[in-house]
Formats: sequence, C-alpha cells, structure tokens
Amino acid sequence: MPGVLVGQVTARRRGWRTGTTVVLTSAGAVGGVDVRGGGPGTHETDLLRPDNLVQHVHAVCLTGGSAYGLATTTGVMDELERRGVGFPVGSGATTGVVPIVPAAVIYDLGRGGAVANRPTADFGARAVRAARRAVAEGAVGAGTGAVAGTLQGGVGTASTVLANGVVVGAIAVVNSVGSLVDPASGMPWTPTAHRVRRPPADERAALAGRLESAASPLNTTIGVVATSMPLTKAECQRVASVAHDGIARAIRPAHTLFDGDTVFALSTGVGAPGPVDASAARARATELNAVAEAGARCFAIACTRALLEAESVPGGPPSYRDLCPGALRH
Repeated sequence: MPGVLVGQVTARRRGWRTGTTVVLTSAGAVGGVDVRGGGPGTHETDLLRPDNLVQHVHAVCLTGGSAYGLATTTGVMDELERRGVGFPVGSGATTGVVPIVPAAVIYDLGRGGAVANRPTADFGARAVRAARRAVAEGAVGAGTGAVAGTLQGGVGTASTVLANGVVVGAIAVVNSVGSLVDPASGMPWTPTAHRVRRPPADERAALAGRLESAASPLNTTIGVVATSMPLTKAECQRVASVAHDGIARAIRPAHTLFDGDTVFALSTGVGAPGPVDASAARARATELNAVAEAGARCFAIACTRALLEAESVPGGPPSYRDLCPGALRH
C-alpha cells in the first residue's frame, strides 16, 4: 500500500502474551472509522467525524491491553513529534505539532498469566521505529494474545489492485467471540489464497471438540482498510462501514455485545475531489463502491489469514494449524 508502513512489537515471554501494531502514515492520510461492537475501546474516533476540523491521520494504533493499552498512543505520538510529524499548532517561537493517532484495543488481559503485563507507551514508540513495508502475520503484534473463537487468533493482511490501478489493502487483528471455521467442513468461512482443503475426519473431530468449548466473552476484531484512491472523510467513513461486511463474512457470529469490533479507513491518495457534474458524480460513486467492496473482501481475507497464519503460543489455545495440519498440507 503506497504511503503506509506497519510496525509491530510482540511481548511473548513468561507472564506476557500481548503486543502492539501501528499503521504509520507519516505523510498524512484522510481517515474514517466505524464502530460496531458492543464493547469497544477506542481513542480519537470522534475526531474522524466528517464535520470535525482535522483532516489527516498520521498513524493508527491497534493494540492489546484492553483500555490500559490506549497508553500506547502516547508513545506513538511522542515518536512522531520527535520526527516533526503532526497537525501544526502554535505560532512564532511556540510552534509545534500534534500527531493524530486514532486507536483501538483488544482484550487480552492476563492471557500471559499476569494482568499487569500489558502494552505501555514504550510499545507504541518501538512499533513506530520498527515500521516497515513487509508485515508479519499470525500471533504477532496486537494479535499475540488474540483468541479467535476458541483458537489462536492473530494479525492478517490482504490487498488487491482494481482495474483502474487503485490499491486497496487491509490489516486485521482477530480476537473474536465468533468462529472463523465452518464446524461441518472444518474449513474457514472465507476462502483465501491459502490452498485449504477439507481436513481428514480425525482432524475434523478434534477441531469440532475444540469449537464446542466456551469462547472468551471479552473479545474484539479491529483493523484498518487503506486505499490509494483520494477520498473525503465522509467517503472514508463509508468504506469503514462497508468493511464490517468482511468481519461478518469471515466470523460468525459478529458484532456481538461482547465484541468491540472497530474498523478504520485511510486514503493515502493526493487531491480530494472537487465539485463535479451529475455524470462525473455517478462515475465517482461507482468507483467508491468498488473500493468499499474491495475493502470488505480484503478485510474478510485478512481475518482468515490471521487464523491460518497463527501458530500456537505457549500458554495459549491451540491454533488451526495444530488441529488441522492436513487442511494446509499441499
């Protein structure tokens, strides 16, 4: 995705099973958000409303630690301020910047063994410094302590290029109450580029037994959809809203009262659209619809990749790979 880097910090040691993922857009990106879950933990989402002043986002922070994890945004802001990245403020000798960093959290408290071991501001600063184009997937970053239904959750990504050259990508942190797997077939609800086949009967039986166990009642799926198409804040909000369809395709049930499902949308494109005639407006609406649908599709695939790429973490639940190696064996 042009103009987007991702940095991750993983804490996976004795007493720790958590982490932070930062989506970095230092040059600024127009942003929007849609919160659907009944138990969200978020920061700076009101700022993204189309009728509010600030137009550009400099990073989005996705993190473990529940509400405590929102402290990571301070570290992200401090690191960006040191780089001079942010919304300009002040005048004369008192000028400065305020980095705009919306955030969302997942609940993973105590999954490493100690509730007090959770992401801090240092996690956010380190994630910014670690930002790269390549993105690790699975039980890393904010997905380290994630649980997908009753299996190991994680971080997943997906992207596509539309016929007009517009790029659409997604990153998802899956920590859901619902399952990503069809219990009848043992296969993910949403297909991906992985060559997943129906697991053997013994593996399906082991998976079914795991799926029947009780899921954690405190979960959330969060993430970002980004596009190179220039969008307004209102259009970003629409893309974020449609991206929730991707959660519903990949995870069942979705958007429960126990989830805090939150999706951000970012546009890295330069040049917001100006006044257009009716014909041009119709053509733009068609393009926007294509971006939104691609965002939903990418988000669904990213959710599924989070499940399929995750390996089990000591002290955590089994991974899909553990229970159904035959489904992923080529």
